[in-house]
Amino acid sequence: MPALSNSIFGNSIFGFSALDLARIQFGFTIAFHIIFPAITIGLASYLAVLEGCWLKTNNQAYKDLYHFWLKIFGVTFGMGVVSGLVMSYQFGTNWSGFSQYAGSITGPLLAYEVLTAFFLEAGFLGVMMFGWNRVGPSLHFFSTIMVAIGTLISMTWIIASNSWMHTPQGYEVVNNVLIPTDWLAIIFNPSFPYRLAHMGVAAFLATALFVGASGAWQLLHKKDNPAVRKMLSMAMWMVLIVAPIQIVIGDFHGLNTLKYQPAKVAAMEGHWENQAGEGMPLLLFGLPDMQAEKNHFEVAVPNIGSLILTHSWGGQIKGLKEFAPADRPNATIVFWTFRTMVGLGMLMLLLGLYSAWLRYKKQLYTSRLFLRFATYMGPAGLVAILAGWLTTEIGRQPWVVYGVMRTSDGVSKHAVSSLALSLGLFVIVYLFVFGIGIAYVLRLVRIGPTPHEGDLPVDGGPGEGRQQMRPMSLPEEPLQTDTPSRANKDKS
Repeated sequence: MPALSNSIFGNSIFGFSALDLARIQFGFTIAFHIIFPAITIGLASYLAVLEGCWLKTNNQAYKDLYHFWLKIFGVTFGMGVVSGLVMSYQFGTNWSGFSQYAGSITGPLLAYEVLTAFFLEAGFLGVMMFGWNRVGPSLHFFSTIMVAIGTLISMTWIIASNSWMHTPQGYEVVNNVLIPTDWLAIIFNPSFPYRLAHMGVAAFLATALFVGASGAWQLLHKKDNPAVRKMLSMAMWMVLIVAPIQIVIGDFHGLNTLKYQPAKVAAMEGHWENQAGEGMPLLLFGLPDMQAEKNHFEVAVPNIGSLILTHSWGGQIKGLKEFAPADRPNATIVFWTFRTMVGLGMLMLLLGLYSAWLRYKKQLYTSRLFLRFATYMGPAGLVAILAGWLTTEIGRQPWVVYGVMRTSDGVSKHAVSSLALSLGLFVIVYLFVFGIGIAYVLRLVRIGPTPHEGDLPVDGGPGEGRQQMRPMSLPEEPLQTDTPSRANKDKS
């Protein structure tokens, strides 16, 4: 690392170049952004299920849960929109080279998201948030479904754009600019279905863990009611069903990555070179050293790596030494972010199986060990999403469009000092603004669902009768305008 006096006023700050700072800035802003859409994607569908169950069964617990989680959905949705706007500006400010080179492909994909998903969400969000007592039940339920579909469509376009950057196809280079030639090939690129399924299930799983943790926390603190029990039960069913599905999807996604980005998989596994006649071990622990091209303190299980990656006992994949040093991703980071994601996934599976056993023993709502476990696992889904995203994006390096454009060619020509200043401002503002938002969400979670929340009051106000669900509807019975005491007084 260069000396302080040279690094601040030279081409780097504390050893970080303009490219490093631009990547850190984008990584910091998207790390904040990704957790909010992940929660809103899951919560929107959860709200649709809750309202559908309430309409079908008229069970008050579903209604109470709907109003409780609707408030949290509104806050996270707003923070997701605000943080997403910042990211779109960064494509022009910090990554103008990439925007100029590939903007004819990524730009329309993001525009399609606005034209389909964002307009759909905007059109029905107001009815969903504020129309419970103003429109009929069918229209309100339809609005909730439309918002849920909108979040899924939004995810689809974003994943299509990101997946194309990993497995680009359907383009040609004209005058040093990428020109789309086949939009179906661009959208449905080789990694798109695996990434879409992996991210969608991750959003549902993260939401289930968040909802389950809320219910478990309430029960630990003696706040037991039908809505809390229903919330925990639904969440644990979701974890039990979805966690094994995610593991299977992850396996298919890994095989697809091995086919199109073998250097990333080698970095994820800390695999430097093959030994003749030997299978590939599975590293449980190790400290990859990019300079020495080896791992320190390895703890490995022989041949299991081959079994997972090649589905054969002695299969081999390319080691990092078979790639030029300039084409290798940072194995030191990718190795551990990948294991963080996988380790949390195993804990999710354990939580689901544990909940099934306790449900069978009729102890799901009373086992304090389980309730603590579920509470601690609340943020696990979001942490796993962040770890998986870091694995995917850092593992793609040094390419911004894999095999087509290097990240160093896509960054804008900014001074190091300007990027350092803007990064510092982002950190301060984000921690303050979104810190307040997250604290507010956690406060709502701590309060928990309120029984009969959202019910209309029997008396709308002084001298007024009961307010109707639909403004233009008439009451089923004549309103009693006078109280008995006032009627007696008039007679006298």
